[in-house]
Amino acid sequence: MSAAPTLSPLLTDAAGKVITTPAAWAGRREELRQQWQQCIGIFPTEKAPLKTEILETEEQPEFIRQLVRYQIEEGVTTLAYLLTPRGVISEPSAKRAAIVVFHQTTRTNFRQAAGLDATIPELMHGLQLVRRGYIVLCPQCFIFEDGAVEAVGFARNTARMQARHLDWTGMARMTWDAVRAADFLEALPNVDCARIGAIGHSLGAKETLYAAAFDARYRAAVYNDGGIGLTFNNWKAVWYLGAQIAVPGFTPEHHEVLALVAPRAFLFLAGEAEDGERSRPFIAAVQPVYDLLGASGNLGWLNHHAGHRYPPEAQAAAAAFFDAHLMIGG
Repeated sequence: MSAAPTLSPLLTDAAGKVITTPAAWAGRREELRQQWQQCIGIFPTEKAPLKTEILETEEQPEFIRQLVRYQIEEGVTTLAYLLTPRGVISEPSAKRAAIVVFHQTTRTNFRQAAGLDATIPELMHGLQLVRRGYIVLCPQCFIFEDGAVEAVGFARNTARMQARHLDWTGMARMTWDAVRAADFLEALPNVDCARIGAIGHSLGAKETLYAAAFDARYRAAVYNDGGIGLTFNNWKAVWYLGAQIAVPGFTPEHHEVLALVAPRAFLFLAGEAEDGERSRPFIAAVQPVYDLLGASGNLGWLNHHAGHRYPPEAQAAAAAFFDAHLMIGG
């Protein structure tokens, strides 16, 4: 298991001057955002219309589950499950908080997140959240397209994507997918656009980190055991950041990406598998940024010590976190 890396100070500018004001941090933040944007790939300046289609509708006692398809870019679509609480149907004028669930790496991927595969109940994030009254979107990660379930297929789907975007890493496509997921939710009449969140486990945690960093519409995010350090997990896989991060002299680290989330709410859940106590320095590095912005309590940490899981303790912490940061106002 890789040890925690030495992390560069965030509140120091390029000239070595200590940053002491929110305005100075705003400038430093933009520098970091641009550096990481170059690292993952530049997003489009225009968005294609969503062209949403409802493919299936299933009635459940507590909610409606719909399989939807919408456009990511011109000619490229994705599938997702939309879970809508019954209360929204009965109160069409009500505005609800909404959460995007980024699924883990399993054969049933977004179907499991949406509650259609109950073999591992704790990973049915979408089902858990819709039952709490949230509108939930569970999109499928692009690496699983065309039935891919392992590395060869993931790499094939990434290569197909990169044929259209020569400068994109897999993480760029995942992040753009997160942008479009927020667009989808904003287009729903019952979604309160000021109360959108994101959650993910493992693969989904990685997506959550980048979604919250690059799209400020994600007001609260829960990250569970994604292996935040670049040496903690398979970040150099082609469907994530690629081999560039293993080149000697590559110095950026993910505390810089996490800092882009501040001052918005972020809960870091670790399990002593991909993350754990060795991840604490990332929280320690970013906390001063939250402090500077007057949002000290918006950065949370919990080590559930349950391994690469999303156990009841973590579920309870995530639910309380979302309720505190997204459910205000009903």
